[in-house]
Amino acid sequence: MRALRIALDTTVTEPDLPETGALSAIRDHIGATDTVDQGLYHRRALLHIHGDGRAIGLAQNITARALASAWQGMALYPTHGPVMVTGRAQGGEDASLDDGLAQHAHAVAQTVRETLGSGAHGRPRPTRRP
Repeated sequence: MRALRIALDTTVTEPDLPETGALSAIRDHIGATDTVDQGLYHRRALLHIHGDGRAIGLAQNITARALASAWQGMALYPTHGPVMVTGRAQGGEDASLDDGLAQHAHAVAQTVRETLGSGAHGRPRPTRRP
């Protein structure tokens, strides 16, 4: 099953999840031993978020937040820790992520990397003059 893993450093990888036992594999990929929260920010995708990420001090995942915010059309609360993105079947269960949503996630991650590289809040860093 096609899925994406969004790491804290903005890296997006595409681990192949098994069709059966996907939740166990998702837990492993995000480092959760217990609770995995699901976020529905797009009707064809699910974000799988570490259920205790904030409580155990995991850093914010700004790429996952940016993606969820883009899909919802508004700024959303932060997520903490690595996040997995899967497709969503009509019945609400996990499914393989489609190409269009995967491409969008990669594009959002690239935008976040570029923004972080340009300085705070996406403004170019000032040039020092001698």
